[in-house]
Amino acid sequence: MDRKILLIYTGGTIGMKENPDTLLLEPFDFNQILQEVPELRKFGFQIDSLSFDPVIDSSDARPEFWVSLAEIIRDRYDDYCGFVILHGTDTMAYSASALSFMLENLEKPVIFTGSQLPIGMLRTDGKENLIDSLELAAARDKDGHPYVSEVCIYFETELFRGNRTTKYSAENFSAFCSPNYPSLAQVGTHIKYNTQALYHPAEWGKPLLLHTRLDPRVAVLKLFPGITETFVRAVLSTEGLRAVVLETFGSGNAPSAPWFLKVLSEFTASGGIVVNITQCQTGTVDMGTYANGDTLRQAGVVCGKDMTTEAAVTKLFVLLGQYSDNKTVGIKMEIGVSGEISKK
Repeated sequence: MDRKILLIYTGGTIGMKENPDTLLLEPFDFNQILQEVPELRKFGFQIDSLSFDPVIDSSDARPEFWVSLAEIIRDRYDDYCGFVILHGTDTMAYSASALSFMLENLEKPVIFTGSQLPIGMLRTDGKENLIDSLELAAARDKDGHPYVSEVCIYFETELFRGNRTTKYSAENFSAFCSPNYPSLAQVGTHIKYNTQALYHPAEWGKPLLLHTRLDPRVAVLKLFPGITETFVRAVLSTEGLRAVVLETFGSGNAPSAPWFLKVLSEFTASGGIVVNITQCQTGTVDMGTYANGDTLRQAGVVCGKDMTTEAAVTKLFVLLGQYSDNKTVGIKMEIGVSGEISKK
């Protein structure tokens, strides 16, 4: 296959230009991408573009949007050697995490990128992010295999595994970080790949499998000192709720108040899933370290280890869509499937 990259514009700051009449930011026509970024002509491979119509603000990202993205990749998978998705930064980590679980047996790069400033502005970070992402998506090793064969986020010289990434700055050009997993590549005068961190299939040539049945009956409950029984019960009694991502303290600790453990136990005993992840930027949940953590395990809480909130939520969406049995989902939440959990 000749090297061909599909550039998918979903929306976001990177695709905006200032209207000279209204001075408002409006999306430009990505069919004219070579006019906007003429540097792309210097690449020795074909770049095709596809735009969502209408484009979306990433704050409006929903499971249906992820399904559309995944289906675009599936339908064009054999035609392109890589995909670059232009996306708003606010929910990019959620979208990248979701696709990492939806695209099973992925063997090609799917790289999300965007910008903090519109591509039409003088100081934009968008051009470099776009150019670098396209180069990363097209790169091949000596055997003809892609250097990158997973869902990633590229921003400001760093390539990260998508389901390990979170947005941590609304102002800096380096808007994303990967607290518990090293970067996959660093882009400077040369591209330096972290070969030990990159995922490659043990066996090339497996067919791409798509998981598009998503079940969003999930809640996120962040603990804080003084949290009340009324509030926790209100969350856990949400009609139809199947799972809760519980953001705990430190290495997975929570209040030892009898009412709190009782409410959790009632939810898990009724078949609900509670996944314990830490509020800390770095580190992992270990419910066997402290007594308060161990009581959560006794209450039927599942260990989320070092997953990000974005990964835990979207993994639940996918697993709940695949399995009607919550017990199976709870077991699979503790098993890494797309590099979202560190191996010990």
